[in-house]
Amino acid sequence: LYSMTFNGDVEQDTLALEEFARFREEAQIHRFSYFLEVFNPNESRIAPQDYGVFLNDMITRSLAGLRKEERPVFLKVPFNGGEAFSELCHYDPAVVVGIMGGGSGTTRDCLELVHQAQNSGARAALFGRKIVEADDPLLLIEAMRRVTDGDLSPNEATHFYHDGLSRKGITM
Repeated sequence: LYSMTFNGDVEQDTLALEEFARFREEAQIHRFSYFLEVFNPNESRIAPQDYGVFLNDMITRSLAGLRKEERPVFLKVPFNGGEAFSELCHYDPAVVVGIMGGGSGTTRDCLELVHQAQNSGARAALFGRKIVEADDPLLLIEAMRRVTDGDLSPNEATHFYHDGLSRKGITM
């Protein structure tokens, strides 16, 4: 795992790109694969409505000119809307783009996020904390899978999940 956060500070963002280049060189020497996680800005230099365009720009700069063996196995990024996410997913179809779980929210929010991201080109969903902290992690994974397989809409999957909790006597 290699994580980066860009904030629109030229000096800091350049340093982040340089450190990533050093990391890739070391990864090549030691012959190991990695995945790249890029977070939304955590300072106020970039307006939230611009996160998607900004991150896409920084990610494409990060990956520009990399040989196949230097590329991450997959990208883990926040979902900043369908248009920006789709643009990133189609930038290089050889790169697997996955979404991170995002902030706290309801089960319905989680399932809707999975649905929208998949419709925008996501090929992975990395929801560690959301799953671990769920009332029934395996049932949530099953609900997510039913959404990604197209068997249930996010709303139907939410009912599926809550009905499953009720059957197990789990109250929220």
